[in-house]
Amino acid sequence: MEGVARDALWLFVLIAAPLLLAGLATAFVISLFQAATQILEPTLSFVPKLVVMLIVLAVLGGWMGGQLVEFARDLLTGFPGLIE
Repeated sequence: MEGVARDALWLFVLIAAPLLLAGLATAFVISLFQAATQILEPTLSFVPKLVVMLIVLAVLGGWMGGQLVEFARDLLTGFPGLIE
């Protein structure tokens, strides 16, 4: 049973990592830009992060969904073995 939980957590990290890393990289670049220009507009940091994360989701969404489907399929086919 703990193997299923470990696999689920690993899948969560694997699926969330591209979005989080893209948001982190974008925030870092925007922070450097804001520090250099001293423009402290909140929308300047929010909108580009949102756009970049949506692009990453559009590009990798199929892969993310495929990973979830594969995990669910493995979980459901191996369900009888979990009860032991």
